Amino acid sequence: MPPATSPIVARLKGVAKSYSGRSVLKGFDFALEAGSVTALLGPNGAGKSTVAGLITGRLAADAGAVTLFDRDPRDADARARMGVMLQAAGLPEALTVAEAVALHAGYFKRRLKTKDVLEQAGLTALAKRRCDKLSGGEQRRVHFALAIAGCPDFLVLDEPTTGFDPEARRAMWRLVREKADAGVAVLLATHHMDEADALADRIVVIADGEIIADGPPAAIKAKVAGSTIRIRTALSPAHLQMLPGAAKVDQRGADTAILTTNARATLEALFSADPALTDFEVASASLEDALADIIANTVKEAA
Repeated sequence: MPPATSPIVARLKGVAKSYSGRSVLKGFDFALEAGSVTALLGPNGAGKSTVAGLITGRLAADAGAVTLFDRDPRDADARARMGVMLQAAGLPEALTVAEAVALHAGYFKRRLKTKDVLEQAGLTALAKRRCDKLSGGEQRRVHFALAIAGCPDFLVLDEPTTGFDPEARRAMWRLVREKADAGVAVLLATHHMDEADALADRIVVIADGEIIADGPPAAIKAKVAGSTIRIRTALSPAHLQMLPGAAKVDQRGADTAILTTNARATLEALFSADPALTDFEVASASLEDALADIIANTVKEAA
C-alpha cells in the first residue's frame, strides 16, 4: 500500500469518551503529522492513555471521529502501518532475539529484514540470546525492534527507555529521531521530561481531558518566566519561599530547586541568609517547571 500523501497520520475530531459515566474526553480535537515526534504529557488521569487507545484502535469513541491514515483505526490496512511499543509487554521466552523479531515481522506484508531490524535496534550482538536471558533494558530494545519490524509509518512509544542506562537512553533517542527524520509519525508517552525535551518536536499537554498547551518544547518552556536555582542549604522551604522573586520551592532530599522570577535578587538574599552557601546552579526554567506551572494555573482558573 503506498504511503499517505496527507501529512496528517492520525486525527481525533470532536471526540467524546466516558468510563462508567465519567467523562474523560469531550469535544476533543487532535492531529498527528508525519515526520514529527509528538510527546503527550499531563498528570495521571488526564486522558493521555485514552487518546493513545483511540488512535491505536484499542478503544472506540462514544462520539466524534477517529481516523488513522484516513481509515478506522481498527482497519487491518491502517493497523499494518503502525508499530506499538507498550510499557508492559511480554516476550517469547524460549525464542532467541532474532527468532522473536523474525516471527513478529512475518505478520506484516511490508517488513524489514531481520538483520536490519537488529542493527537499527542495536541488538546484533544479542541476536542469538534467548529472550528470557535479557536484562530489563535489553528487553525494552527488543520491544522497540518488534515495533519497527513492520516498517511502520506511525510509531507509538510508551515509556521507551525504562530500565536504560544513560548511554542506552541516548542511543534510543537517536534511533527514534532517525525514524522521525525519515518521515515516521511518532507518538511519545514518557514521564521523563528530559526525554520529551530532547526528542519531541511538539509537546501536547492534557489536563482533565483538554489540551491546555501545544507547541515546540521551547515555546512550552517560555510560558514560565524566570529561572531555576538549584542549591543545597540548611534553610527551610518556608524560609526559601519568602525570598524575593521566589515563585516555587521544590525540595527533593538534600537538593532544593527554587523557581524564581528574579534570579539575581533571589541569589543575593540567599547568600545573605546562608553565608556558607557554595553549592548552587542557575538555569533556565525546565520543561518540568513549565508543565507544573501550566497545570497549576489551569487548576486555579477552573476553581
